[in-house]
Amino acid sequence: MAVKDIMDALRGESLEDLGLKENLAQLVKDIKLIGEELDVLLYLPKPGLEDVLRAKVQQALSEVPDVKSVNVRFAQAPPEQKPQMPVGQPAFTKRNVPGIKHLVAVGSGKGGVGKSTVAANLALALAKIGYKVGLLDADIYGPSIPTLLGLKGERATVNERNKIVPVEKFGIKVLSIGFMLPSEDTPVIWRGPMLMKALTQFLFDVEWGELDFLVMDLPPGTGDVQLTLAQNVEMSGAVVVTTPQDVALADVKKATSMFREVQIPVLGVIENMAYFICPSDGQKYYIFGKGKVAEFASAYGLKILGSIPIDPEVSERSDRGEPIVIGSPDSEVARAFVGIAKVLAQELG
Repeated sequence: MAVKDIMDALRGESLEDLGLKENLAQLVKDIKLIGEELDVLLYLPKPGLEDVLRAKVQQALSEVPDVKSVNVRFAQAPPEQKPQMPVGQPAFTKRNVPGIKHLVAVGSGKGGVGKSTVAANLALALAKIGYKVGLLDADIYGPSIPTLLGLKGERATVNERNKIVPVEKFGIKVLSIGFMLPSEDTPVIWRGPMLMKALTQFLFDVEWGELDFLVMDLPPGTGDVQLTLAQNVEMSGAVVVTTPQDVALADVKKATSMFREVQIPVLGVIENMAYFICPSDGQKYYIFGKGKVAEFASAYGLKILGSIPIDPEVSERSDRGEPIVIGSPDSEVARAFVGIAKVLAQELG
């Protein structure tokens, strides 16, 4: 029994009789199938609908094979609900970053999935197909963009208008906290308020100029950076990066739910390290498994923007500051990034 079959059954259950435009699948926050017992966590659109929604779920799944019992639970905040501020906190006004047409965050729920490599190569791929692009390293505690782009030791400058001037490399504008530290070994030891102030400055006090895309490499997790963006910045959306392993997907599910709860649209998922192409026979080998990311995307109503194969050349070139899209443009990996860039551009019109 695949999660997709369950979601398809829920998707066929309209809620128009309750005055809601969604179907049951669109209210799903999480779903777990253990043996023949199914646990469904739904967003509650409004109080008082618990019993009728529970009945609709059980009716929709009554004909689904291998599901013998269904437990329905509810989360109090629907996807459309605005994030609630703590008592006494002022409401935040979201702002557009001047000159930026599309602001796209690249995030994941955990480290080690190649998020920064994806962010850098995605930005370069967008530039390669003709867009004006900037890349913001928003991973304040662990900036890796300077290494990936061969910019270690570079320093950001300030112009006559007191605006930070980003560094330019490979045809894109780049800014990182790494450009402001004495050395790459210097730790950033900041509490939340300092982190939020720095991120806001990196967006609004920078001479970005006119850009079609500003790609942001977020830190892993669901912490202060993501909340700062949700409260202060108008964004086109977020792209989530995962690998096929269950441990990565579990955290990416949390990141996806977090983006939705703070009203940042999730544009799609990128599957990194999806497969390995053997040099000797050209066959694809799915080292970490196959189909799990597709199930996750289907369950959460996400589009798979593309899959990136495993290639040792990616790591080698990244360490040399020569991203794969630039250093080996005809490789399978580079072509995959260009394909994802085209799909993303189409998604954003």
